[in-house]
This record gives sequence, C-alpha cells and structure tokens, in this order.
Amino acid sequence: MKILVVESDAELGRCWCQHLERQGGKTSLCLTEKHAIEALRFLPFDVLVLDVGMENTSVLAISDYATYKNPKVAIIVVTANSFFSDGLIFELIPNARGYLHTPVQPDDLAAMVDHYGRVPALRSA
Repeated sequence: MKILVVESDAELGRCWCQHLERQGGKTSLCLTEKHAIEALRFLPFDVLVLDVGMENTSVLAISDYATYKNPKVAIIVVTANSFFSDGLIFELIPNARGYLHTPVQPDDLAAMVDHYGRVPALRSA
C-alpha cells in the first residue's frame, strides 16, 4: 500500500511514516503543499494522510488534486482543530474516510490506514 503523509512537523511525520512502514506500508512524507502536489503529480497513492491544520497551506487543494489524480484515494484527515468535529470535513473532502484528532497514536493511524487502504473499492488501479 502506498501512503502519502502530509504533515508540516517533520519529526511527527517521520514518526508516522516509520510506524506505517513497520506495518507494511510504503510511505512518502511531504512537509509542504508544494511538495505534496509534486509527489501526487508523479506517484500513485492508495492513502493520503493529511493534517488539515497546516499553516499557509491549502489542504483542500491537496485533497482535490489527490482525488483528481486517483478518484479512489482514501484520505485520512488529522487535525488538532475541533472545528471539524461536527463532520464538516466529510463534506469539504469527499474522499475523506476517517478523521483523527491530535495527538494521534501511531497504532490508531495505522489501523485506519490499513482499514481504508485495503478496501478493494478504494484501491487505486
């Protein structure tokens, strides 16, 4: 399973990636919107882990581009903001499959990525 982690905190992003790799995933970490769009432009991903609280970043542009490149990509939203606790994120990001509030335990993230990344209807071609 190919996983793109978009997280501006490099240490946290590396921690998530290492944990996801120990669970069998192949990860790429992007710290900025520009790098995320470039990664999505050239590589196919099954799952996108997206921190929607990143400053100076259009997370909707990242999620829209990810969906454009792969309409079946599963997007796991991570945020510290309670604004999205009412489920609004699922309206803003149609491919959002899960929502995790930080701090996120790596095992919880891995379980969600594994679940949504392995659903046959959501896998990329």
